[in-house]
Amino acid sequence: MMKTFTGIAASLALLGASAANAQDIKIGAVLSVTGPASFLGEPEEKTLKMYVDEINAKGGVKGKKLQLVVYDDGGDANKARTFATRLIEEDKVVAMVGGTTTGTSMAMGPAFDDAQVPFISLAGAVVIVEPVKKYVFKTPHTDRMACEKIFEDMKKRGFTKIGMISGTDGFGKSMRDECVKVNAKFGIEILGEETYGPRDTDMTPQLTNLRAKAGMQAVINPGFGQGPAIVTRNYKQLGINLPLYQSHGVASKQFIELAGEAANGVRLPAAALLVADILPDSDPQKPVALAYKKKFEEATKQPVSTFGGHAYDGLMILVGAIERAGGADSKKIRDEIEKTKGFMGTAGIFNMSATDHMGLELSAFKMLEIKNGNWALAD
Repeated sequence: MMKTFTGIAASLALLGASAANAQDIKIGAVLSVTGPASFLGEPEEKTLKMYVDEINAKGGVKGKKLQLVVYDDGGDANKARTFATRLIEEDKVVAMVGGTTTGTSMAMGPAFDDAQVPFISLAGAVVIVEPVKKYVFKTPHTDRMACEKIFEDMKKRGFTKIGMISGTDGFGKSMRDECVKVNAKFGIEILGEETYGPRDTDMTPQLTNLRAKAGMQAVINPGFGQGPAIVTRNYKQLGINLPLYQSHGVASKQFIELAGEAANGVRLPAAALLVADILPDSDPQKPVALAYKKKFEEATKQPVSTFGGHAYDGLMILVGAIERAGGADSKKIRDEIEKTKGFMGTAGIFNMSATDHMGLELSAFKMLEIKNGNWALAD
């Protein structure tokens, strides 16, 4: 009898645990934790896990624990699409924070939109949210904004004739296209263009072609991953003594490490997070950026990157929406994400609307320059 009673007790305990788990709010994340975009995806994963644990330790959201389901797509769009379907159909998540790259985000977006499950992407291209998809949002500044910030800086410095070398990945191609759309507005003429693939290991031929363009005053490199670091090293090796601009897709200390001394002098637009320590006390972003930076670096023993910051912003926007929605109804959560106003994140102040599923202004972007192997506010 004792064995039978014990068996029944164990079964009841399991049923109780299952019932408790059923009350959890299940959210998903598909990230590029490994592969060519791992320096973006790894800090994103660490950030999400760190803050979900913290939220749960404080009692969860509306008294319910968050259950985070993470899949690693390795930067592969097909895998990302498969995992998105799994999150929707098998894991039954109520929302998703993830999508490390533009390519993986674009592959997953339609699945979440069709299933009416909110998806907050952590990737940079404007095509993720333009045209607006009802259930798709994003937290990083767009590639169009990066072009505008760079061209704004070029105009200030008197540069009007430039070259461009861009990656053929989803982000690189999208940013290239956005730069071509807005360059004339800033009086910038693109004298020559070159491209490189995600697996290319030497961009010397393309840069040699650009160097031959008479009158060129600067070069811009839309891209992310290891490609921009190779471009930067080859640029230095060829002795091209013109300003080099990178995108916010390289806003990680790993880029500086990969590019080495050649990174010094490179300019790029990025979130205030990278320079949180040296922001003026009057900057409203400073307290949030400093708090995240301190927590991330103490927990991981790694330098902070904007990519982990994008994950923080996405998670906190989602948690705020769940609180306002009063529970785990995906449609209500979507509506509340869209109503996000005045949220101060690591990337700036988010004010979303039915026509803007990102909600950041260009003023939230900082122009940085790499000096002595570290980030500095550009002069």
